Formats: sequence, C-alpha cells, structure tokens
Amino acid sequence: MIIGVPKEIKKEEYRVAMTPEGAAELKKDGHTILVETGAGEGSGFPDSEYLEADADAVDREMVFKKSELIIKVKEPLPAEYDLLKEGQAIFTYLHLAPNRELTGVLLKKKITGLAYETLQKNSALPLLSPMSEIAGRMAPLMGAYFLQKIYRGAGVLATGAVGVKPAKAVILGAGVVGTNAAQVCIGLGLDTVVINKGVERLQKLDEMFMGRVKTLPLTSHNISEEIKDADILIGAILVPGGRTPVLVTKEMLKTMKKGAVIIDVSVDQGGCIETSRPTTHDNPIYEVEGIIHYCVANMPGAYPRTSTLALTNATLPYIKLLANMGIEKAIKEDSAIKTALNTYEGKITNKALAETMGLGI
Repeated sequence: MIIGVPKEIKKEEYRVAMTPEGAAELKKDGHTILVETGAGEGSGFPDSEYLEADADAVDREMVFKKSELIIKVKEPLPAEYDLLKEGQAIFTYLHLAPNRELTGVLLKKKITGLAYETLQKNSALPLLSPMSEIAGRMAPLMGAYFLQKIYRGAGVLATGAVGVKPAKAVILGAGVVGTNAAQVCIGLGLDTVVINKGVERLQKLDEMFMGRVKTLPLTSHNISEEIKDADILIGAILVPGGRTPVLVTKEMLKTMKKGAVIIDVSVDQGGCIETSRPTTHDNPIYEVEGIIHYCVANMPGAYPRTSTLALTNATLPYIKLLANMGIEKAIKEDSAIKTALNTYEGKITNKALAETMGLGI
C-alpha cells in the first residue's frame, strides 16, 4: 500500500503522524511511505531520518496524489480539500461533529474517513487517550498561567502561599482528560472538584486520590453552585463522534468570579461551555463576561515531541493493520477499525455523528 504523511498546516501544529521508526516498520511489511518534506521537523525528526528508514521525501502534491491511505494528526483544513482524491482513505483526528463543511467534502469525494477519536477497543478509546492524557495534564497548568493579572486573570497564584488559600479548580468530566487534570490539580495543591455523570467513575477517583478530590454528580445545580467561586474551570466532556453537550451557559458566566479561567478541552467536539470557540496557540485566549477562555483545539501540539511519540505508539498497530489487511477488508473484519469509520462511500457511518448532523445511517 502507498501511505502518505503530509506536513500539518494547522496553526502552531508541530506534531507529525508517523515517526521514522514507524515508517521503517511499515517498509519492512513491503509498503511505500511518502513523507512530505519537512513534515517531522517540528517534532525533532529531520528528513534524513525518514530517508534512513527507506521512506520517500516528496512534495505535498505528490503525497496526496499518490497515496491510497493518508495519515494525519489533525483534520484536513480547507486548503487541503482540493488535494483529497476521490475514494481515498484518511486516518486522523477528524472531529466531524462541529464541522459540517469537512463532513460534506468527505461525503462528496467518497472518502473513507477513519477517526482516531472514535476508534474503540474493549470499551476504551486507545487513540484518543494519549492526547487526552496530555491535554488533561496541560489544562491546570494553562489555567494557572492565565490567572496572571497581565492576561486579565484574577491575579490568583494557583498554588496559594503561606497563610493564603490555593485556587479552586472545577473539572467537568471524569474520563481520561478529567482524571489527568485532577492529578495535576492535586499536585499543585489546588482545591479540586470533579463533577461527572457516572457515580461509579467518581468512586474510582475518590479511591485513586484518597479523598483529596471533592466529587459530585453532574447536575445543573451542582455545576451552577461550584463554578461561582471557581478560579479554574476545565471542560473535559466527551461524546465519541458526537457534539459535546453544553453544560455552562453564557448566563452562568455572570455568576463566576471575574478573572476566572476556563479551559475547554472538549472544544474539538464543539465545547461544553456555550461561549467556547476554537483558538490557536499563537492567540490562545479571549474574554467573555470577564472570564478568560482558553480553547486551543490542539493543545498537545504545544509539546510536539512528547505528543508525537505518545500518539504514534498508539496509532502504528492500527496503521499496520489497515496496510496489511487492506482498507476494505479491515473495515469489514476488524471490530476496532469499524468503530473508527465515520464516512464511507458517500455516507455517514457513525451513529453519533449522524444524529448530530440530523441524519440517519
């Protein structure tokens, strides 16, 4: 199979979808790897390392023109739509729920759209987890940073000081993002509250952190009460393939302390804060109702070396499976690959996505 690895063009995105080691593994299986010149530089992988792995360094147009399977980190952007070839397969973080335009392009071109974020195995999300872990650990750090007065934050030192209470963090969601965010919050000494729909998960967090986290069931009342005195609010809700429900409305922001910071990690899927909109690393924050919003849609891209290695460790086995079995056979016979499938032959194949788009499967 001919596998293409283009350079990411999203603003301040330095990750790459395949390492030289991964290229070498696929080459051993007899596949051709086309890597766009400079694709790995942001993650510390120069072209020379790909060439040593017997991959081919080619221009952008060649990657898209020749490849049967395109491997990316982030969803195709408008500048890449025309490069996508009819009937091609793409394997990446698609996040189609809030992106009708891209969904339409994939359907029109009959692209086989395979999404990292919906791939499930043993009820887990193995390709989303590595980046969720990093984003979760980043969230409290970003919140603490933007509490600085120079960013119009509340001027609260998150860790507190002798005789001064630490900041309060409220985390919506107790999945991978929420759990890792809680771990860092505790490490920083923050007063930490986790609100989650499933009580079972809250029990696990209580055991894991030995009672150092306050846990509450997800209700409008609990959210409304807890965010009133929160310094940092972290949105960590996920609906695989579907749009994230809005849990905090614009009206609710008026009850929060001025200068508090919202980190909406779920912004990729629309966000769980009504006032969230995607931002970039070079312009990460904006203010609504006196509340600072950090809604960078590719948070792990700030630490590309760590993120690339964590991501590609997880994706390579599935890329090998697709390449060795063939796209069609893998879709039909492998249960995990089936769950990754979002679009196929001009149709939406993911139930949550179809419901978000108001369509049936």
